[in-house]
Amino acid sequence: MRTTSVEERIVSLLKEKGLKITTMESCTSGLLVSTITDIEGASSVTEGGYVTYSNEAKITEGVPAYIINKMGVYSTATAIAMASSCKAKRKADIGIGVTGTFSNVDPNNVDSKSGEVYYCIDMKDIHFKEKILLPNEFDQVEGVTTRHQQKVYVVKYILTKLEDLLLNGCDPELNKRVTIYE
Repeated sequence: MRTTSVEERIVSLLKEKGLKITTMESCTSGLLVSTITDIEGASSVTEGGYVTYSNEAKITEGVPAYIINKMGVYSTATAIAMASSCKAKRKADIGIGVTGTFSNVDPNNVDSKSGEVYYCIDMKDIHFKEKILLPNEFDQVEGVTTRHQQKVYVVKYILTKLEDLLLNGCDPELNKRVTIYE
């Protein structure tokens, strides 16, 4: 018997629920939406996503500059703004924003810390947000030694959380919609 992947199950769940999804990705460079669109029939649940690798690209796609300037590009606030912005632009039901740093440090942003990734899943009335702390030495995680493998690790982590949210929901008090003020 063939086992289905998390991305296959997500596409199936999105179809069943009649939901559309989009992403705004920085450190994962579009791998999240690419993984979803690798599944046959995914065009019925997504029109695509945004790769916003630079601060300027994030701002162009709707992330307020003050959030990046005051909270940092590598922050929960920026991940929330990315998720909300792409969701609104694509008129989707679910938006996912991902920003962070893998094993390198970004010399252009002082808030860059090796191994910290922030993401937000914006759906219904919640912002599910989380910081993923990656191991200092990826070679300690079996099969995760290259930058691409680090991206795959993070994408699978986020997809697993999305599947859980689609199936079980989450505590709305812990993950309620937030407004970020100047």
